Amino acid sequence: MALGVLNNISALYAENNLNNTNTSLQNVLTQLSSGSKINSGSDDAAGLSLINGLQANSTALTQSATNATEGSGLLQVADGALSQVTNLLNRAVTLATETANGTLNSTQEAAANQEYQSILSEINNIGQTTTYNSNQVFTGAAAGTNIYTGDSSTTGSSIDNLYFAPLSSSTVGDSGGSVVQSSSGQYIDLAKFTGTTTTTQALPGDTVSGGVKFTVTNADGTTTNFTTTATTVSGLVSEINKDGIAGVTASLSTNAATGAATGASTDVGILISNTNSSVVIADATLLDTTSGEAATSLQTSTKSTETISYQKGVNETSTNLAATDLSTQGNAQAALTTINAAISNVAAQRGYLGAQVNTLNAVSQVATTQQENITSAQNAVQATDYASATTQLSKFEILSQTGISALAQANSLQQEVTKLLQ
Repeated sequence: MALGVLNNISALYAENNLNNTNTSLQNVLTQLSSGSKINSGSDDAAGLSLINGLQANSTALTQSATNATEGSGLLQVADGALSQVTNLLNRAVTLATETANGTLNSTQEAAANQEYQSILSEINNIGQTTTYNSNQVFTGAAAGTNIYTGDSSTTGSSIDNLYFAPLSSSTVGDSGGSVVQSSSGQYIDLAKFTGTTTTTQALPGDTVSGGVKFTVTNADGTTTNFTTTATTVSGLVSEINKDGIAGVTASLSTNAATGAATGASTDVGILISNTNSSVVIADATLLDTTSGEAATSLQTSTKSTETISYQKGVNETSTNLAATDLSTQGNAQAALTTINAAISNVAAQRGYLGAQVNTLNAVSQVATTQQENITSAQNAVQATDYASATTQLSKFEILSQTGISALAQANSLQQEVTKLLQ
């Protein structure tokens, strides 16, 4: 090897290796200080993507367990109120039985009837003043209260739609309904496409004209129609969710998530879940004026959000106590039959509420277990292996020291050339 001063190749090698060692040393120190072996995309791009997805799942499941607990709390408030109604009705049975006996005089019958009317007033009061988070509970709203749980994906989510029948002296208890579960629905693809090639993707802010029509068959056989009037895609979704149609919810989704047969898998549209057999959704007449897509038909989907809801039955009943009184012996005897029916209907309503408490408790436990397992999987991918990292730390510290020494030696070698010039 020729002796020269033009380029110090040994020093360049030593410098490059020292820089690489310092980079590796810095990475190891970052892993040790952060507790995570993946701190940027350059560490492991695929691993970082997996971690971010698992973190989203874990966060959603943690909140889902809370959602289920809050739903259970709402149900228990309603059940507690109905338990007091049962106590009042039991007292009403005592009064009616007493008044039905022929030994009371008119003054005593009037006193018994006065207490009975107070009981009816208290039932009205319970129905009006029972609240949860400042919201009235016994509204009888057909839309019910949606308890959403899931892992942030459509396929991993579910809705428990809770129904709270109205409560007053004229509508006591609720029976005859049934709990149904379904993932059926309809999908409206709003992306512009030719064949299976998308030319213009639909977006939440796109403007739309036309609407979606819902026909609801009521218990008495009559029908009620709802037609959306929103002018944007996201507004349309919000309007459907606020219309109060029992068992019907809407969300933005993609063809892939709904199993739609036409269009590209990434096409965006509106997924309408429908667990109510009394609701018929007509073919859409929507025009996405931004993308240019005219959606004139609905595509059947079996991948909508899993929904549990309460459906009123053909023989749905509650009890009207408002027209009863204990003013006479005959009225008291007639009232007994009505009061017993009310007790039965309240028991049926409490049975439904109790079943939903058990359902939500199970959902909460499943979400908690799933969150624990996902966190464990995330930890396996992300957590620093301190045994390995400390070994690497020792290695790179030694290499750093030897690299600095080698660079110093390489720089000093060229100084030997000056001795030839003396």
